Amino acid sequence: MEWIQQTLKHSPEIMLFLSLAIGFWIGRIHYGKFQLGGVAGSLLAAVVLSLVGVSVDNGVKSLLFALFIYAVGFESGPQFFKSLGPQSLREILLAVFTAVAGLVTVIVMAKIFALDKGMAAGLAAGGMTQSAIIGTAGDALSRLGLPAAEVQTLQANVAIGYAVSYIFGSLGAIIICVNVLPRLMGRDIRDDAIKAEAERLKGALVFAPGQEPAIPEIVGRLYQISAGAGKTVAAVEQAAGASTITVERIKRNGQLIAIGPDVSLRAGDIVLVVGRRSGVVTMADGLGAELQSEPGMDVIMETQDVVLRNPAYAGKSLGEIKRSTSPTLRHGVYILGITRADEPVVPSDDAVVKTGDVITVYGTEQDIKRVVAEAGAPLSADIKTDFVFHGAGLVVGLLIGLIVIRAGTIPLTLGAGGGALLSGLLFGWLRSRHQTMGNLPSQASQLLKDLGLAGFVAAVGLQSGSQAFHTIASSGLTLFMIGVVVTLVPLLLAMLFGRYVLRYDNAAIFAGALAGSRSANPAFGGVLDKAGNSIPTVPFAITYALANVFLTLLGPLIVAFA
Repeated sequence: MEWIQQTLKHSPEIMLFLSLAIGFWIGRIHYGKFQLGGVAGSLLAAVVLSLVGVSVDNGVKSLLFALFIYAVGFESGPQFFKSLGPQSLREILLAVFTAVAGLVTVIVMAKIFALDKGMAAGLAAGGMTQSAIIGTAGDALSRLGLPAAEVQTLQANVAIGYAVSYIFGSLGAIIICVNVLPRLMGRDIRDDAIKAEAERLKGALVFAPGQEPAIPEIVGRLYQISAGAGKTVAAVEQAAGASTITVERIKRNGQLIAIGPDVSLRAGDIVLVVGRRSGVVTMADGLGAELQSEPGMDVIMETQDVVLRNPAYAGKSLGEIKRSTSPTLRHGVYILGITRADEPVVPSDDAVVKTGDVITVYGTEQDIKRVVAEAGAPLSADIKTDFVFHGAGLVVGLLIGLIVIRAGTIPLTLGAGGGALLSGLLFGWLRSRHQTMGNLPSQASQLLKDLGLAGFVAAVGLQSGSQAFHTIASSGLTLFMIGVVVTLVPLLLAMLFGRYVLRYDNAAIFAGALAGSRSANPAFGGVLDKAGNSIPTVPFAITYALANVFLTLLGPLIVAFA
């Protein structure tokens, strides 16, 4: 056993990944409708493995959490800044209420169980998973004018209270936000996340990788000309009206011929028509019999995102652009969608485009190149991450986290996590304005979030689990149970306040806001996993930023009133 322990101490990363493997296995197990999830499972596995006596360096823990919270912020930057304003009042009130409920709960428990100021502050720091309370409470204790030995004892009790309550502080928040809240509302986080996403997308369909519509908007059909004999290519294309079609290939007497607007079709010609489904179907009777296939008639089509940069088109509707541009320029190109700051714009003739819009076009390679050269710049579908951009983003975030502002004698700081979140939001917004930089593939972002959060909570469990076990063994379950109350009561009260006073009616949005109001990062990870999209992120980002300030202020208030 001693040999194993010494080996693991030389390679503590083994314990980290073992915690993740066991934790995610536990997290898959269902108990009826209850499922622990990979994050909570990793925490529990790490707490048990901490008995081996191997912990992970603080730097690893900070790095993993910074990666997670930066990726979350980057993904939600455009929506976050768009949501700021009077509509954020609910999140502000929820964050204030949660902090006040936490303060009152700690003070009441301290009075009932005759806890000293240090122990009360430690239970608050652990039960509400706000480590900054340790620092602010310790500073406040040193200013009480007590003998040095007594101050040292009180400050030591802060650490003990924190160690006893922190593990359940994380786990309890996951249970409340991921499992209890949906049951209270009678709603499902995933269903509400999909509903909110559909409202945000204004009815636009978004397909996951591997998905496509059964009835596509753009289709290609082969026809053998009979009724269309004598018509020019231009006449066929113009006859479709608003539902644009394009004659892409003509085969005559077994040979492909050059295509031009004045080329006349002859009986027996085989033509490939590409265009919007309604136009192609409408023109079928006017051309001839449809063929299933014909050698040499297939054409490779491409889909390309283009960032609009040409000021000549900015501020104009698509209808105006169609009327003012030459047929040669727009020939064979179809607009499938428009995105502005990650928000969809319906590509109707009335839609007005702006500089920076991302326009998705469809056509042959030469047609797309012609339009890209005229409109702006292609947006690469590169699978590589722009590490220059994101490395700078993380540096900026960590530097922001070093900034300390003092409110009297109380130091206020966002810390590394808050700084990385703010930087992620800023750089995500910047990416939405300048789409040609800052690429972060969705798969890479998901890895950062999954590994970052699960690795962070596993590191916490490996560091604090053993100490918590020893403290509980020496002092009994009383302190642990007080920590449970400090964790659950403020969350339950905030949940009722949010549901019945603030009138939250979407479980995904409410769960994100509640997790943020308690700065409960593992709980937010569980909510995000349940939601399956980024809907909970915006309310979380708002309440999380506020909670970092409000909960930090609890340290000296607990010392003053406990």
